[in-house]
Amino acid sequence: MCIAVPAEVVELKEENVGVVDYGDLRQEVRLDLVDVGVGDFVLVHVGYAIQKLSREEALETREIFRQVYAVMGE
Repeated sequence: MCIAVPAEVVELKEENVGVVDYGDLRQEVRLDLVDVGVGDFVLVHVGYAIQKLSREEALETREIFRQVYAVMGE
């Protein structure tokens, strides 16, 4: 199974590279597959933004991941 993680685009750089924020981590990712701007949310898989998401979808998914990780840590 492949997992993509929601992140917010916080900076656009040259050559289709952007910086995204996962909530507690920032990372450079490729933006070749999506048309986004600063403030948009995307799904990131292996360093590529693969789909644009609404803010609501992204935050809901992020919360689900948080809950799963919390249970796994018990």
